[in-house]
Order: sequence, then structure tokens, then C-alpha cells
Amino acid sequence: MITLSLCMIVKNEEDVLARCLESVKDCVDEIVIADTGSQDNTKEIARRYHASVYDFPWQDDFAAARNFALSKTNGDYFLWLDADDYISPENAEKLLALKDALQTNAPDMVMCPYQTAFDEDGTPLCSFFRERIMKRSAQFLWTGRVHECIAPRGNIMRSDFCVFHLSGKKPRGARNLHIYQKWSAEERLSERDLFYYGRELYCNRLYDEAKTILKKMLQGDGWYVNKIEACKILGFCYAEQGDTDKAKQAFLRSFAYGPPRAGICCELGKIFRAEQKLREAVFWYETARTCGDYGAEGDFDLPESRTYVPLIELTCCYYELGERDKAIFCHKETERLFPSRPAVRFNRRFFEQAGLL
Repeated sequence: MITLSLCMIVKNEEDVLARCLESVKDCVDEIVIADTGSQDNTKEIARRYHASVYDFPWQDDFAAARNFALSKTNGDYFLWLDADDYISPENAEKLLALKDALQTNAPDMVMCPYQTAFDEDGTPLCSFFRERIMKRSAQFLWTGRVHECIAPRGNIMRSDFCVFHLSGKKPRGARNLHIYQKWSAEERLSERDLFYYGRELYCNRLYDEAKTILKKMLQGDGWYVNKIEACKILGFCYAEQGDTDKAKQAFLRSFAYGPPRAGICCELGKIFRAEQKLREAVFWYETARTCGDYGAEGDFDLPESRTYVPLIELTCCYYELGERDKAIFCHKETERLFPSRPAVRFNRRFFEQAGLL
């Protein structure tokens, strides 16, 4: 049987680490943890699960910390998780079956779904594939001081083994932004890092700086998925500053890099609806419903941008246009898919009181 090492970096994760390790402990043969400066009970919790815990002084470099942890592993393959990740019992069984498949197929890398956002019912809102399990002898290394990754190469296998990112209580803060600011002052950033730098600037409401970085990224040879998302974030920046014409241009620019994404179509619909151009809004929301799912390619689009968002907006647009039958149809579709959403329940009461249901 092949052996599988769990490889993690942690700091002050006492609130979530036990949940993570408990969910995976029966699936791995070794747990290796690099602690970057915990001042709580993180290391004690890790040792309860027989983890090998190593201290690694924080260097504002996530890849360096992950590569240090990786260097301490002994398994044939390694699996990475964050402390606020979780593996459900169903997916633990899939992971055990996947270990058998590794024995047979011997891939260099396994790409798996990563679900990172959920609604109030626990339905996944965001899912995309990430490199999750790698052959140690293939000598993979993490790159990137922030939003670190391992570039796919070799014999790549896809699996439906899924990891849930449940998040913890620690505030996000501006840590990542500060790392990017320091990093960009020291050396030229890759197009991928420029994309994530621009996103961090946007999240910290530094819109002018974000626009500068994202435009620079779009001039390079970056990955087309990142370019599409960069156009979306660029549009967000303009929208936040009240320049809806340039926001539209930024959203439309994304079509130069690949098929229309539902999330961007919804953003165009949102702008036109705010301008009371309801026919244009309807066009973009209807288009969003027909867009493809590119999650397997690493796309950032949320699944509900093809379902819930356009349907709930079309319900309102069609009603305001006086097309009651279409409004009722969209409401019923939304209710069929998302019966417990507050907006859906509100619409049902509204239509019932109006004698339309």
C-alpha cells in the first residue's frame, strides 16, 4: 500500500484544528505540521493526533512555510490542508478509495474539488478544482509568497474527493496586502501574482491602486481564467467609484479571453437594472442562465450566478415590465431550486397577496 502524508502549516488555530485533524486522521499515515508562531494551544492539539510538529519562523512567505513542512514528510504521496478545512465522512471514504487508486494508477498529481463558500442550508456556493495530492518523488514545490500553489505537471488525475473550506474566526485583515506590497518592492511579480495583488487591493478598497495593478496584469501573458476574473474585479473597482460606463467596458472586456461568465453577465444586468434599462437587464440575466460551468478549469464563477441570482432578478424585472406570466415562471423556478431563501419566500407572499399565485 502507498503511504499518504498530511502536510499543513498553522498559526493560532486552536478553534478549528481538531475539527480538521479528526476528519482526516483515519485516512493518512502521517501528519506533519509546521507551526509559524502559535501562542495558543495549537501545537498541543496537533500532538494529540500524533502529529510531528516543527517550528518555522514566519517569513511573510506561505510557499516557504509549506515547502518546509513538505521537506519533513516521508509518505509516497502528500496531501495538503488548511486548519479550517474539513473532510466529511463521505469524502473520507472517497479519500481511502483514492489511496487504492494511487497504488494502481501512480499519478503525479491529483486535482480535486475545493468548496469554499456555503449558503445557510450548507449548499456549496463556490467550488473549483485545486492540486490536492502529489507524489513526493516528483519533487513538487510550492511557489508564491501569498496565494501559493503548485503548478500542475506530469500525469494528472482528477477525483471527486472534495475538501470543504469552512473558515475560522480569525479576521482576514490586511496581512496578504502587506506581503504583496513588500514583495512588489523587491522584485517583479508574475502575472498570477499581479492578479492576486490587484484583488487584495480591491478587497482593501484601494480602488485606484487595484486598477493600476490589474491593467498591468492584463497586458501580460497570464492565465486566461485569471484575466477574466481580473476584468470582473476591474469592473467592481469602477462601479464602486460610480463610473458605470467604464465598469461595463471592463466587464465586456472579459469576453475577449473566453466564453461569457455568468457572474459577469449578472453584473452587467445589475448595472442596467439600476439605470432602469430593464430590457437590457433582462438580456444579461437571461444570458447568465445559459452560461457554461467552467469550475473544472479553475474558474471563479459562483454556481448560483447561473441560477439563483438571474432568476430572482428576472422575477423582479419581468414584473416591473408588466410581463406577469414570465415573472411567475421565474419565481417558481427559483422556489423549486431555493425554497428556503428569504427573498424567495418574500416573493411568494407578495404574489399570493396580489392574487397571482
